[in-house]
Amino acid sequence: MKKDITKLYVVVDDFCKQYEQYFNSQVLPKNRQPTRTPCLEISEIMTIVLLFHQSPAKNFKYFYASYLQQYTSEFPTLPSYNRFIELQQRCLGHFYAMLMILCAMAKHTGIGYVDSTPIPVCHNKRIYKHKVFKDLTARGKSTMGWFFGFKLHLLINEKGELLNAFLTPGNIDDRKPVRELTKKLVGLLFGDKGYIDKDLFLDLYERGLKFVTGIKKKMQNKLMSLHEKILLRKRSIIETVNGVLKEDFQISHTRHRSFINGFIHIFSTLVAYIFKHKKPAIKLNYLIPN
Repeated sequence: MKKDITKLYVVVDDFCKQYEQYFNSQVLPKNRQPTRTPCLEISEIMTIVLLFHQSPAKNFKYFYASYLQQYTSEFPTLPSYNRFIELQQRCLGHFYAMLMILCAMAKHTGIGYVDSTPIPVCHNKRIYKHKVFKDLTARGKSTMGWFFGFKLHLLINEKGELLNAFLTPGNIDDRKPVRELTKKLVGLLFGDKGYIDKDLFLDLYERGLKFVTGIKKKMQNKLMSLHEKILLRKRSIIETVNGVLKEDFQISHTRHRSFINGFIHIFSTLVAYIFKHKKPAIKLNYLIPN
């Protein structure tokens, strides 16, 4: 079914104009002007990519060849599929900047949930033959087993809004990017047992962020307020967000032929999730008023 994409295009187009204005003010002017004008503007390319994530199509080639044909009136100068894939690479910086700006605009409620999820780039049987992300990824291990690819570290609030995101090779410890990931966060932060680290807890606590996790076996029990205990039990919200990204938005994709298009897919997926109206959320209505 065809959707009204006017609002989506206006938001993307306004962002692209501001981005180009800022970018041109920071870069020296070029003496040579491009001799070939692309048939699609950057904002149109980004809108098509975001529309793919919002569509029921799970394969971009099928989406471009069939589903997108409903929007020929909005995009009358659509190029061939191969040409579009080439033009798409111009949007990498735009998608990354848009992701960071949208994360910065999310509301800080004083409650945060952190977790990581593996993003494999190839099947384990093809690790030694893989070349696209060869120098950018590494072999790591998650609760689902070994994989070769990236780790996506996410920080969300109790409303399911994305506060920050960090991409690392698969062999990086989950605790390493937490300081950078939570730089602007204060209040309470919740994570699983894999984030237990005394030095990390003290560093975060000194700047106003209390990191609450479960305890491992044979560890001494610690007192915890009822409010913190209930919020810790709701930690599965970030695992639900990871599930939405993988099941609904297909962020895990192992058939990329270009590392640039691979990063565009990851960044655009996170942007599309931010634009999602109904996100996983926690209802804080368990408190009984006096």
